[in-house]
Amino acid sequence: MAIRVYADTSVFGGVFDPEFEEPSRAFFEQVRENRFQLVVSDTTQAEILPAPEPVRQWWDEFLPLADYVDVTPSAIALQQAYLKAGIVTPKWEADALHVAVATAQRCRVIVSWNFQHIVHFDKIPLYNGVNLINGYDTLSINTPSEVISYEE
Repeated sequence: MAIRVYADTSVFGGVFDPEFEEPSRAFFEQVRENRFQLVVSDTTQAEILPAPEPVRQWWDEFLPLADYVDVTPSAIALQQAYLKAGIVTPKWEADALHVAVATAQRCRVIVSWNFQHIVHFDKIPLYNGVNLINGYDTLSINTPSEVISYEE
């Protein structure tokens, strides 16, 4: 069975960034191969809309393969718990919402290239602490480089 992995907007954009292109494309190829069940949300789509055309086309290509989930009241409550805990400030509430949606949807992993507000060694245990306090499991928070399989 495929691993449920929430991908935030940065992973879609990473496909067109020389620094992140190779692992981002490898991640999406492994979605095609059913290693991962891609999960995306309203939040991801809202951030994709103003993106450059190639990013929007990539999104359109992978949307049929994705489990598109709504932002639920439980995800919003969890996002607010992250903000109350001071993990991020309200300015970065969309980043907290990505983590909250992934958690509320029981994804095993969220992948991101957002090193400031999501994939950060100081923030990951804080997100997971709030998750546990609120009755959720911990969430693995990684870059695509950390989750893809590498051919030997």
